[in-house]
Amino acid sequence: MRAWTALLLATLVIPSGARAQFRDEFDVVRTDPSGRSGWRFRTGEGAAAMELRRGGAGYASILVDATADERNVWWALIQREVSAGMDLAPLREPETEVRIAARIRVSHAPRRVNLQVQTQRTTDYHSHLMEFDIPGAGEWHTISMTTRGFDAGPGDTLIAHMALMDWGRSKYRVDLDWIAVDLVDLATAGPDQGAAVPYRPPLADPASFAHALAVAHDATIDLEHPEVDLDDWSIREGAREVPLLAVDGARIAILRWNLDPFAGKRVAGSGLLELTTRSVRRKAESLPDFGLLRVVEILGGDPRWDQAAVTAASFRRGRPLDEVLNPQMIVDAPAAEGDGARTLLTIPKPVLQRLIDGITRGIALTPLGSLAADFYAMEHDGGRRSARLLFDLEPE
Repeated sequence: MRAWTALLLATLVIPSGARAQFRDEFDVVRTDPSGRSGWRFRTGEGAAAMELRRGGAGYASILVDATADERNVWWALIQREVSAGMDLAPLREPETEVRIAARIRVSHAPRRVNLQVQTQRTTDYHSHLMEFDIPGAGEWHTISMTTRGFDAGPGDTLIAHMALMDWGRSKYRVDLDWIAVDLVDLATAGPDQGAAVPYRPPLADPASFAHALAVAHDATIDLEHPEVDLDDWSIREGAREVPLLAVDGARIAILRWNLDPFAGKRVAGSGLLELTTRSVRRKAESLPDFGLLRVVEILGGDPRWDQAAVTAASFRRGRPLDEVLNPQMIVDAPAAEGDGARTLLTIPKPVLQRLIDGITRGIALTPLGSLAADFYAMEHDGGRRSARLLFDLEPE
């Protein structure tokens, strides 16, 4: 069963007009710290540890232990040289590009992985890189990325790369059935596979979206005082109270929308989350992965929490926070500073679709590093500064 399934998938991913090919079926797992004759693997940023080893008959496993990591900013990657024996001369032609593909299975979902192709001359490590949203755990998924304008030719070395990052503070596993790298003709290669999520795309124009949906419920919950309702969290301006959403070391903001009218619809492309700032306090010096707003999916807890009464305890329903919120962020980004400033955050298509389908129950705003940010709640100013979800739908 497995042999013919793998062959069928290979024909879907690797076009018949391919000029050269690297393919590792992982019947034997070859590792090499140099990445020349086997897979190099390593972690960085946080305190995660990893292994690459045989997982079972005909597949390898990436095992990551992030239980010692405190901030969830780690990454773990595998990479190796793949161009031995390849004729790279066709890459000088504009119609020829590189396609990297993999068949993988993950232990936790939804999560993202990324694929990348480099050469020994690569200096922009965000180029020719694509993330992929893996929606289901315990099942095989095929993903592929084709470069555009890849600068390589004879004398260069192609390097294949796969990575996972910021999955959480637990133990994780990615099984690898195969990884393939090939030169393809764009005219005949066919589309890539998987739910591609461009890495750090430019922000779209908010005015370009057909739908701008104001939040239906928003609230601040207190992780240090989980039984306290913060529905009246506010700042006083003269005789009036200004309702706010707080994000800091003890508090997170939770948001949910009434998406029932869009049930059964299909999202077209990525969208935006729009927040309006009241104030931001952070460290003046800019540090990597510090003082940022971390935006995550709400996957569990009370699906119909009411902003007038929700607490951290009622929201979590007895579950650990990392089971209620997806530990892997949707995006990390600075909060726009200044009263009335708009923070715009890209929400990828797969996340928007899960929101519409009711799989993702909302969005939470958390701090990454020391941050104290306040955003206007929906009750302020007749809702004119409330959080909004901007998106487009496919035509019916």
